[in-house]
Amino acid sequence: MKEMTVKQVLAVGAAGETVRASGWVRTKREAKGFSFLEINDGSCLANLQVVADASMRHYTETVAKLTTGSSVTVEGVVVDSPGKGQKYELRAQSVFVHGLAPSDYPLQKKHHSFEFLRQNAHLRPRTNSMGAVARVRSSLSYAVHTFFYERGFQYVHTPIITASDCEGAGEMFKVTTLDLDNVPRGEDGTVDFSKDFFGRQANLTVSGQLEGEIYACALKNIYTFGPTFRAENSNTPRHLAEFWMIEPEMAFCDLEGDMNLAEEFVRFLVSWALEKNRDDLEFFNKRIDAAVISTLENIRDNSFERISYTDAVAVLEKNNDAFEYKMKWGVDIQTEHERYLAETVCKKPVIVFDYPKEIKAFYMKQNHDGKTVRAMDVLVPRIGELIGGSQREDDYEALRKRIVNLGLDEKAYWWYLELRKYGGVPHAGFGLGFERLLLLVTGMQNIREVIPFPRYPGNADF
Repeated sequence: MKEMTVKQVLAVGAAGETVRASGWVRTKREAKGFSFLEINDGSCLANLQVVADASMRHYTETVAKLTTGSSVTVEGVVVDSPGKGQKYELRAQSVFVHGLAPSDYPLQKKHHSFEFLRQNAHLRPRTNSMGAVARVRSSLSYAVHTFFYERGFQYVHTPIITASDCEGAGEMFKVTTLDLDNVPRGEDGTVDFSKDFFGRQANLTVSGQLEGEIYACALKNIYTFGPTFRAENSNTPRHLAEFWMIEPEMAFCDLEGDMNLAEEFVRFLVSWALEKNRDDLEFFNKRIDAAVISTLENIRDNSFERISYTDAVAVLEKNNDAFEYKMKWGVDIQTEHERYLAETVCKKPVIVFDYPKEIKAFYMKQNHDGKTVRAMDVLVPRIGELIGGSQREDDYEALRKRIVNLGLDEKAYWWYLELRKYGGVPHAGFGLGFERLLLLVTGMQNIREVIPFPRYPGNADF
């Protein structure tokens, strides 16, 4: 007897095959002499209807006692379904109950808020919404690796524990084995990290970029894809304390090549989702955001607009009355500005480039005007910034001066500087926040709904 997932049963070529399928009971209803079960195993959005005849052996001990949330294995024959909504159903020959859920099972057949589901994160993947998110997340993870593998990129595992701060923001989680009830201190009263595990202060990384540059300067084209952390005390729908970043880094590459790859990458991922995850996207389009599919098709079908920061500011200044944050040259572009450019001005994704150096990180290559750096952001409808990247400063002395001028510790970046000293090359890269991509693809409004176990201020459960 063939073991099949619900997805496989519903896609089987013809009725008449005897199969075994397992899953969790979504609903049960009784009819005269029959029970109708809807079971789901997470392989697809649809449930498999199981028809169990009351004359079936052990019916009273099994089917009659089943409740929502119970786990079962059903053996039976695939038959044509007379009802609407699915082509096949399973006529049960036997039902084995693995676990009988009590009547207080939290996920009953009714609407549950996303906040309620977060409080029951051990069960929320069993819902339609979270199951669909999980499948799309898994599919797009595979798509990321496929994209880079097909283009000859090497996958590099950069460290989660680091002594470097890529962004220079200082909002990092500290990693320590010091006794917090008896912290060693120096003569000046500060913590003596020389007594710590690594002999110095260490943190959870906010980015794998700096280490990625090391491997790009040896393997030419690399990418990282892993968890990153930011200790920002923010409760907005756009922030998490733990999130996943995709960061390619390319040697012998300038800003133009960086923008080209970023556009190609986004359009590839969106096309992948539209092709491979259509059923789940149609669910999101119906239940979450009616513009999900049209937004993705717009991204897939149109080349991205490109506009300099200076020109973008000129456009935004003309519409300052519509913004909460007024725009002028030298000010960072806010989400409302990003969405205005993508949704109203360009009506498609837009890449803004050449930002003022004062609002960008130390490692970005300066332009000849002395005011801007070769940075770029990819802005998409509904989300705003999806990607941030730049050509990296490859001149040793220019980078050293920038580090000193910003008050950073030159000694902490000695190896990063030496990359420019020993066979340095022009190179560029970008970062794409995976959860932001999932917000775009699913239509979800809160970033906490697109990661399996969200971490944010006051919450580290599950």
